[in-house]
Amino acid sequence: MVVDVDICGLKIGDEHPVRLMGVINLSRESFYKGSVVDADSVLDVAYKMIDDGATIIDLGARSTWPLANPITKQEECDRLLPALELLKDNLDAVISVDTVFSDIAEKALEKGADVVNDVAGFATDGGMVDVVADHGCPAVVMAAGKLPGDPLGMDAIMRSLDDILKRSEERGIDTDQLILDPAIGKWVPEKLPMYDLETIDQFERMKVFEKPLLAAISRKSFIGDLLNKPATERLYGSLAAAAIVVQKGAHIIRTHDVAETLDVVQIAGAIRSRQPVVEENGFEVSMLDIANPDDAALAMRNIGVTGTGSIIMKDKTVSRVLKISNITTTEALIIKQEILARGGDAALERDAVSHETEKTDVIVMGTLLQVRKLADKLECQARNLPLISKMIKEALKQESDVEYSYLSKI
Repeated sequence: MVVDVDICGLKIGDEHPVRLMGVINLSRESFYKGSVVDADSVLDVAYKMIDDGATIIDLGARSTWPLANPITKQEECDRLLPALELLKDNLDAVISVDTVFSDIAEKALEKGADVVNDVAGFATDGGMVDVVADHGCPAVVMAAGKLPGDPLGMDAIMRSLDDILKRSEERGIDTDQLILDPAIGKWVPEKLPMYDLETIDQFERMKVFEKPLLAAISRKSFIGDLLNKPATERLYGSLAAAAIVVQKGAHIIRTHDVAETLDVVQIAGAIRSRQPVVEENGFEVSMLDIANPDDAALAMRNIGVTGTGSIIMKDKTVSRVLKISNITTTEALIIKQEILARGGDAALERDAVSHETEKTDVIVMGTLLQVRKLADKLECQARNLPLISKMIKEALKQESDVEYSYLSKI
């Protein structure tokens, strides 16, 4: 299914331009002091962002930086609502309010805000889900468990977002109006840079939710850790990360630097491939871009497959291609015979089939389940096949335990 939604008159999705969300930060406590906007300058800054290419303005009055000094809800209101009053009737853009509190969100929506941006994913304030449901407004929901951004690793992020969508649907929210944010950034002390690198590398996994995807990566701490630079010098690192997440499927980029980001997302958006979809007479056939079996199980559950059924079938949904090098012709032929018996296949050089060469490489093709069963079978064979079995299993394990070791190379 192609993502194609209307957010307050703004078309967002796979066939539309990547949208820029410009950040107007009213919080003096922010980690990036260069992003803080004086109350008297709010309108001018918003105009400049729209001229530079922003179609969404995200207005926030409380820093979400974990090390920021806390402020009261009254202080947040005193900053946020007057600025919203200035913007609401003077901008040709969608206005989002960045808050985790339901009463503040309600006041903002009543004063003309279009979207709620809740970095707590409805977790900090249980009333937020009711406010969004009652107003029928779009919302950005960030991956969160007990705290904003606390899921560690992409598997945890996927589980968190799935849980948020389920709870939202149960409370009557139109989940097609939810925008998903995977929580890039050091939201909790345990969140090391490798977790953000993993999220960016595997960003496309969130496509399985078939929802608009937002990436808030602008000048985040992982960029500073990698480059050893303060927030004021992280622009180019932010642009590099933005290009990658757009190529992997992001529909919205939240940024402090709208003009500089525009060219990047236009080029990256033009390069990324389009998902094959055929529609006719009310029917639709689409290719699912799924490489992780747990994501396949999630997709099956979303169409009503039982939890047990999705677990049983998930390893049948993703394929693997392995190259095994420098084995004997006999070993290669045994491998081909065993993978064929399990419904897969193997390719080896022509001379190996007729035993005219002693050594050969072999390319094995099969579902994850078939490859695992092949490895189990080879474990009991003669020659070097038990070693090959061990190596196949280790390769599969390394694939699921990817290490992001860039920091150690700096």
